Amino acid sequence: MPDAVSRWQLPADVVLSANWIASVQRYTGLDRPPNFLAHLLWQRGIHGLDALPGFLNPSRYQPASPFALGQDMRGAVERLVQARQNSEKVAIWGDFDADGVTATAVLWDGLGEFFPQGDRLCYFIPNRLTESHGLSPAGIDQLAAWGATLIVTCDTGSTNLSEIDYASRLGLDIIVTDHHTLAAERPPVVAIINPRSLPEDHPLATLSGVAVAYKLVEALYETLPKVPQRPLESLLDLVAVGLIADLVELKGDCRYLAQIGIEQLQTHTQSSPEAAARPGIAYLLELCKRSGDRPTDISFGIGPRINAVSRIHGDASFCVELLTSRDAARCQRLAYDTELANARRKALQKDLLAQVEQRLERVDLSTTQVLVLADPQWPVGVLGLVAGQVAQRYKRPTILLTEDLEADQETGVENGADSARLARGSARSHNRIDLYTLVQHQAHLLSSFGGHPFAAGLSLPVDNLSLFREAINRQLREQQGAAALENAATIYADITVTVADLGKALFRELKFLEPCGMGNPVPRLLMRNVWFKNAWNENIRDRAGGKLRYIKTEFELHDNSTPTGFPGLWWEHYREELPNSLCDAIVELDFNTYKKRYEVRLLEIRPSQFMDISQAPVDWLVDQRQGLELPESTTEDAVAVPSQSSTELSPEPTDGLTLNHCPENWQDLQRWLSLANQQQRPLTLAYGSPSENPPADIFGMLMGLAKYLHRTGTTATRPQLQAKLSISDRSLALGLSVLESLGFTLHRSEAGLEVLDVPKAIASPYPPTVYDFFNAVAEEQFRQRYFHQVPLKTLQAIAQQMQMAIQIDR
Repeated sequence: MPDAVSRWQLPADVVLSANWIASVQRYTGLDRPPNFLAHLLWQRGIHGLDALPGFLNPSRYQPASPFALGQDMRGAVERLVQARQNSEKVAIWGDFDADGVTATAVLWDGLGEFFPQGDRLCYFIPNRLTESHGLSPAGIDQLAAWGATLIVTCDTGSTNLSEIDYASRLGLDIIVTDHHTLAAERPPVVAIINPRSLPEDHPLATLSGVAVAYKLVEALYETLPKVPQRPLESLLDLVAVGLIADLVELKGDCRYLAQIGIEQLQTHTQSSPEAAARPGIAYLLELCKRSGDRPTDISFGIGPRINAVSRIHGDASFCVELLTSRDAARCQRLAYDTELANARRKALQKDLLAQVEQRLERVDLSTTQVLVLADPQWPVGVLGLVAGQVAQRYKRPTILLTEDLEADQETGVENGADSARLARGSARSHNRIDLYTLVQHQAHLLSSFGGHPFAAGLSLPVDNLSLFREAINRQLREQQGAAALENAATIYADITVTVADLGKALFRELKFLEPCGMGNPVPRLLMRNVWFKNAWNENIRDRAGGKLRYIKTEFELHDNSTPTGFPGLWWEHYREELPNSLCDAIVELDFNTYKKRYEVRLLEIRPSQFMDISQAPVDWLVDQRQGLELPESTTEDAVAVPSQSSTELSPEPTDGLTLNHCPENWQDLQRWLSLANQQQRPLTLAYGSPSENPPADIFGMLMGLAKYLHRTGTTATRPQLQAKLSISDRSLALGLSVLESLGFTLHRSEAGLEVLDVPKAIASPYPPTVYDFFNAVAEEQFRQRYFHQVPLKTLQAIAQQMQMAIQIDR
């Protein structure tokens, strides 16, 4: 696990004018002052009323002309017009990630209005597992044999100088459309359309590969307006998918295209998949249980599925057909294949992450600022994904590599067993560190590299690995010194909210920031002094029903702002990792279209910064523990399940807090002691004596409940069963496992526990696992008896000692 405790940081507090908040409300039309949104806009550089309308509403934004990309755009259009007039064959050279695939689809549909698809227009996408990004002599030969005289690249080609020279020798012209780093030397091409040649503040400067491809089609539409039969706007849903799936800043025209593209995506998929304008996208949304109206439907739904195809199969060519075909039956089959590839990708990613973390246990993280790991067995297709996870988890730029034989640049064929071995893979940055520049400074050690400041691909001889690792770490230390690790370990949040703030109103405010991405991230919400209840985790299954090692934990989030909890998810974590005491959390607010509910995604967690209980008044703890016995019942006919409306903590008429349940451990009690102290309110202990039912009788009650639920066809939630039996969630889980070993058929779902079948006879004696249940219940009862009987002065003294120990540790 990561070695250092992260520092959490909020932006500097700014007092906004009433006029600014009123202006934001006027342009958004919200029915209440949007205080949170107004602060977020100000933090993100939207300070003037001139920029506000265009940021919030795409209809009030004036996009730039495609010819603002320079003279190369005019040269590209002239060459395409010439190819059309001369009946030349044109080939599209794409890339295998989501940006490259959607860019290929945009050119396939867009140029397809000017060149007959198949006869005079084709596309080619390299194989991720056997080839690299960019042009290759083998692929150029294939297109030349088809008869192409013009190649239009998308999302690639800017640095392929030797390959472009090779194509020129074969008589092929090339138009490059790309957004990756430009080479120092201009290649011998007809045109190179790349926004990196523009000033940083230009509205087109951050376009991704798909957006540049769209601008080329737009320019051709403007030049030959009478030729196209379909409107240019029909391509914008593809543009939105590629933009949001790629790591580009969503500002200027980039943000505008994403905004209107999402609107187009909704239009194209709002009907059933069979009748949708893009049935492939509609089927993908159906499989990932999303509606297509949110950027997260792309970033967590469509984008990962498109990327998964090349990661698993290598060849992503059928994804272009999936995105552009109007054959609903064909698209349904391709979407299902894509879903299965994504499920396989998740499993590989999970396994590789575990292997990387095992390797990192042997790394001295105190002296390592850039993580560089290689293994010949690691699957190249998921290296970038896992590198991103590791970078976020360990707060350091991460480079993960696999090893293969060096291939001949002309033929693409491996040179043999005696050839030098190459390590190739992916790099991901963290916390605004320009990883591309770091890697570029080590170019003399590399065979190839390319990418963005925050994501790059590279290859180098295996013999250079140790030197590369040492050099890139030394370089980052020299550039940023101790501040590098400090900044890398800082976790940023945007605003502070309470549980009472969460929900529809806040969601509507935050939605005006969408689409979010680099430069405009999803708002991170800091929540102080919260706790978790009703946590439950499960493994996610793939479409074929296979169980994956890919888990999520669901929970209710609580604080003292409201008695009602708020639902949330914690991906790739188990419920046991949630703390039992008060904590601070950083979350993102989202709307789950499948469950039709607002929920939070848990991102970060840490212990709360409690006040010192030793400074509290002497009467801060009030003892009203009762000697009341809980009702006993073991008969099947007296098993009415209690509701979930009972509260553990409630206000007293004296404005104090009352603890109604008997704690099981000191952490449980400490949570309430700290909450009461933090609010400077007394805590009253008013719980009754614990159940004295023998564990065997409680198990009998559990069987009675199971039979009752089966007979009545009803369900019961885990909290209801816990309350009825007076046992913990852990003991309940043990008891349910014993029931299944006895022949009970149980079905657990979000609605609760359902008993599908019961055995005709109960085996005797019980299986040995029942004694695990008995021991767990007996231990709980012992602890509860202790907290019911322990003197008040002891509670006060031990609580103060615990608090002092916490302060010392910090």
